[in-house]
Amino acid sequence: MTTHPETGDDAGVYRTLLESTQAIPWRIDWASARFTYIGPQIERVLGWPQDSWKTVEDWAMRIHAEDRQKTVDFCVSQSQQGTDHEADYRALTADGDYVWIRDVVHVIRRADGAVDCLVGFMFDISERKRAEDKILQLQKELEALSYRDPLTGIANRRMFDRILDVEWGKARALGAPLSLVMVDIDYFKQYNDRYGHPQGDACLKEVARVLDRAAARTRDLCARLGGEEFALVLPATDEAAALAVAARCARRLAQAALPHAGSAVADIVTCSMGVATIVPGSQDQPAGLVEVADTRLYRAKAAGRNRIAGSAG
Repeated sequence: MTTHPETGDDAGVYRTLLESTQAIPWRIDWASARFTYIGPQIERVLGWPQDSWKTVEDWAMRIHAEDRQKTVDFCVSQSQQGTDHEADYRALTADGDYVWIRDVVHVIRRADGAVDCLVGFMFDISERKRAEDKILQLQKELEALSYRDPLTGIANRRMFDRILDVEWGKARALGAPLSLVMVDIDYFKQYNDRYGHPQGDACLKEVARVLDRAAARTRDLCARLGGEEFALVLPATDEAAALAVAARCARRLAQAALPHAGSAVADIVTCSMGVATIVPGSQDQPAGLVEVADTRLYRAKAAGRNRIAGSAG
């Protein structure tokens, strides 16, 4: 720092200004890799005494082990290239905790172009990181909600489409069967007309619960496609096993015994189901499986409802 006679000891003024900021100023001599200065704020932020910052090694070893190598490698390579840079990392505190630090580094060169020293500022960005993490968590929660039917809590049409595509790819790669069960609540309009929409919503929730529990394996998916229509995606499931799952759904719904005085087929809530199975080939598409299952669902409804239709009728 330069001292000008007309203004007094500017070096002292500049030091006072530097050491009164929240940022932590520092300087490293390139040739010796030693700190020639670090601000006293370092002790308040990290707990390490100011005079304990002697070499670059001290800095490196006070970086969280998970961040250390990539941070050191990045900063060294950028400095060797003479490029100013920034690095975010977790710095270890003297009491064993860590603080998120943003290091802003400026490369100072001599007249011949060689690196003379590095100067910079460390900023405590822990509060900012916590805010960013909270935002990321909220984004994840919102994304999860965007795949959930708000009424029943099971997967929605968007999730159904996504999972069907994923399982289709797996089934085609492995040469494995993939089954789909399309489900429709029988005479649901009449249910709403008789019991009212709030009770209709309660009915949808209960049917969703029954179907979701009947498709119990980890990769099985129960989704509400809209209105009173549901679907079960059953990976690695042949038609016989898929028909058994559909029969289990019908049996458990009968056990739930939800009254339905407006039904023309039973005095309780029932469902019609269409079952389709495929081992996908290279020319097949998921929409084809959905179309077949839909066709069989409407066959079941046309045959009198409260029944399951597969390839054999």
